[in-house]
Amino acid sequence: MAKRDYYEVLGVEKNADQDTIKKAYRKLAVKYHPDRNPGDKEAEEKFKEATEAYEVLSDDKKRPIYDQYGFAGLDGMGGGGGAQYSHAFHDFSDLFGGMGGGFNDIFDSIFGGGFGGGSSRRNGGASTGASLRYDLHLNFKDAVYGTSTEIHFKHNETCDVCHGSGGAPGSNKKTCPTCNGMGQIRQGNGFFSIQQTCPNCRGKGTVIDKPCTNCRGTGIQEKSKAMSLKIPAGVDNGKRIVIRGQGDAGENGGPSGDLVVVLHVENHPFFERSGSDLYCAVPVTMAQAALGCEITISSLDDKKVTIKIPEGTANGKLLRIKNEGVPISSSGRKGDLYVKVMVQVPNHLSSKQKDLLKQYLELENPPKEPALIRLSELEN
Repeated sequence: MAKRDYYEVLGVEKNADQDTIKKAYRKLAVKYHPDRNPGDKEAEEKFKEATEAYEVLSDDKKRPIYDQYGFAGLDGMGGGGGAQYSHAFHDFSDLFGGMGGGFNDIFDSIFGGGFGGGSSRRNGGASTGASLRYDLHLNFKDAVYGTSTEIHFKHNETCDVCHGSGGAPGSNKKTCPTCNGMGQIRQGNGFFSIQQTCPNCRGKGTVIDKPCTNCRGTGIQEKSKAMSLKIPAGVDNGKRIVIRGQGDAGENGGPSGDLVVVLHVENHPFFERSGSDLYCAVPVTMAQAALGCEITISSLDDKKVTIKIPEGTANGKLLRIKNEGVPISSSGRKGDLYVKVMVQVPNHLSSKQKDLLKQYLELENPPKEPALIRLSELEN
């Protein structure tokens, strides 16, 4: 789906000042806030869309680049393509002060846990672990018919020694001297009052006097893991498979994040796909196309399929073979296979072939001044 212009998303003019942009975003965020629209995926997507637009238009560096070059100019800047909200919401309460802590929690749950960035939301000291991304490359045939594979990845698990506490035997917790137990520190930064996670206690509000030597007080340790993954039939390029609880472990008993497997389907030498249908092309001679014939091809699953080429088949004709396409979920049905007939004109002819074609040409007697044809008619 094409992305909407950021000014259109927020409903403001291109010359809108920062205060207007801020007010427009606040209005949309309140309207589509997930806490006010539980289970409404459309509202959640609109909330994300508005946030992404605000993140770019409220940035003095990104906004002029977007105005001049559009979305393409933002590639690689952490804006316009994903949930990397770099500056606008270090302190979400500045935009929604007085409306309750739920806004901060919802923002973290939507944007804070995605692909390598864990949630900083505090819940009695516990925090959700980061979700991880795994890119899996599949050959075309496995994507169409499904397969099973083993994936290997690294993630953070609860420490085997301290069982997640972060402390060595006999250690005690004390109030963090940096944030005085708040878990966050606040700094002024121009337009925004920035509230950041305390670097000393990492948002916990407490520190341990004797950290665990195995995990260095973090309560988690990195481990390698292998697991079997079933790829269903008919998956397409870009499909995401979410494996719950296989991301990084949360701190202080918090839940683990997810492992998100992103599928990358490789091209096939002959077949292409559009939805549940497959497409390929097959060459035939002029004589085969004119007189009609039967040919045999190998389908994607290596089955021999006989195709009848009708008499007088034109170059580019699409022939449909039912139920030889991509499996449609668990219905037992398949899409269709479309074969494009490519009539080949020989580059070299024997003297006998030339003689025969000359005889045919005399019998055919084509006009020497043929009528022109519009290209649009050929396309139809």
